Amino acid sequence: MRCPTLKDLPEPPNGKRGWPWTEESVPLPPPRSDGQPWPCLSVITPSFNQGRFLEATLRSVLLQGYPNLEYFVLDGGSTDNSVEILQKYSPWLSYWVSEPDGGQSAAINRGLHMSSGLYATWINSDDMLYKNALVEHGTRIGFAKNTVYVGKCFYTDVTGRVVTLHEGRVHSLEDLLRIKTIWRSGGHIVQPEVLFPLELVLELGGLNADKHFTMDYELWGKLFLAGASFQYTNIPFAMFRMHSSQKTHDGWRITQSLLSTATKVVTLADCLAEETKNEILAELEAYKRDYWNNHWRRSGRLARIGLPPAIVVRLRKLRTSLQRLRSA
Repeated sequence: MRCPTLKDLPEPPNGKRGWPWTEESVPLPPPRSDGQPWPCLSVITPSFNQGRFLEATLRSVLLQGYPNLEYFVLDGGSTDNSVEILQKYSPWLSYWVSEPDGGQSAAINRGLHMSSGLYATWINSDDMLYKNALVEHGTRIGFAKNTVYVGKCFYTDVTGRVVTLHEGRVHSLEDLLRIKTIWRSGGHIVQPEVLFPLELVLELGGLNADKHFTMDYELWGKLFLAGASFQYTNIPFAMFRMHSSQKTHDGWRITQSLLSTATKVVTLADCLAEETKNEILAELEAYKRDYWNNHWRRSGRLARIGLPPAIVVRLRKLRTSLQRLRSA
């Protein structure tokens, strides 16, 4: 599919201006300068009840100006206005569906297996591709075999206003596993800023459908283990929207998932010396202990003054029971 233009798409809602409402990417000519067609790129959007953001996501992908794009939207049976939006943009979608699914990772896997692109990515329905992202990448970087491309990502507030620019620092498997000093110190990879080789990801089994918090982190680990190279492109590629209903606010559960995934990757990393693996495992355990202690102290007044967890939990249960009796 050749990307549509602003004239092709529905008029934006009243008051919506700028990218991706009244602006579009500079379109690429259908053939490359050597006369060959542009390689097919696949984009997948998993979604569930994100109607307030979904239209911006769709337009940010469709208005990329790329000559050979396929776009799949897998909605998990939303009960808001998502289906109405998808119907409005259906002429320009390669495929869309709205029905109960097995969660975000399962939906993305379904999209990956439907895809035929040389490279692929997924863009969650509260995030966006940046203006000219695919055009800039196609003309300046290209598509080398077994290479994972990492661009820049803008963090935005709930309205889409840019707050800060993120650039990752993960260049090796060891970097990925250094949770405290790299991943959790601003060096992490933001998922929508990545383009990955579709065939290799499918060979590796796609995403772990049982992972709901750190499926992208586990995928980067599998790609490093498979020998893929990670190349930083310096291209503004995506926009990550921060808002209160994101699952990324569930800090302790995410940290548990992150550390268990990192531990699993360490055990599989034959490329690392045993001494290095043991050092990393010790770092992960120490980080988990420190994070839990800080998390516990922030959980309430009794924890903050130093009472043991067993006593605090009993007192909290007792308080809950008394409150129920009073309200009965």
